[in-house]
Amino acid sequence: MLIQDAPVPPPAAVAPVPWDMTVGLINATVQLDQRLNDTQRKVGTGFLISAPRPDGAPRVVLVTAAHVLAVMPGGEARIGWRSPEADGAWKFTPGVLVIRDADGAPLWTQHPERDVAVMEIAAPAAFAQAAIPVGWLADENTFDRWRVGPGDELMALGYPHGLSSNKAGFPILRLGRISSWPLTPIRHFPTFLLDFAVSQGNSGGPVFWTPAVDRLPGAPTPDHPYIAGVLVQEVQGGGEGLELGVVAHAQYVREAIALLDQSTAAPETQSNAAQ
Repeated sequence: MLIQDAPVPPPAAVAPVPWDMTVGLINATVQLDQRLNDTQRKVGTGFLISAPRPDGAPRVVLVTAAHVLAVMPGGEARIGWRSPEADGAWKFTPGVLVIRDADGAPLWTQHPERDVAVMEIAAPAAFAQAAIPVGWLADENTFDRWRVGPGDELMALGYPHGLSSNKAGFPILRLGRISSWPLTPIRHFPTFLLDFAVSQGNSGGPVFWTPAVDRLPGAPTPDHPYIAGVLVQEVQGGGEGLELGVVAHAQYVREAIALLDQSTAAPETQSNAAQ
């Protein structure tokens, strides 16, 4: 699969504002949930990547933490689509996401070593257009190339405790600083810590860099925004959250997409109808 380093930014198809990485990822981030009973549900976060198939055909890929899907026992989950209305309001219009086949086998592709999962989905047209180009995923050299280090700020999106920023179902934006070192090489340091309040429901959300956040003095400025990784875990100590998130490097999303390309199960995922 050909991965471009600096693709043209996607249009803000689902919000009437100029495109930037923050708004773009807000538009491309969705809530994932499955109701267990009348009072309980499993909730996580996912985001959409535009990753053409090896033959060049367009494809929308849902990215999340693998455990978000694994802890949902049923074959169908709910994905939180949103739609604009004529008066400027937004409506939460969730759809069905088939995550297991009739035999109960997972329809997602999981990275063999990391808590990262991807699956091809059929998204509504506006969401398909809002999906972030695959070339905006950081690779194994991005942090070294741009001298990313502890103290640098990154943004994160998610649905803590299943909450959204409003009734339309948009994700909640948080800001944190990288709080671990070393960060590379990722084969030795596959995850890093981000200093922000993490809750159940944040798992699977994107962690990303834009020019709006702070960097250490003298550090070079990347030539375009990028997704740095996927939030996969909350750090706890003594049974309490420490307001630290564990982030898997985005390189593992790239590798999971490459595995998706090789999967013979990929056509089955196309049964996820956009609703």
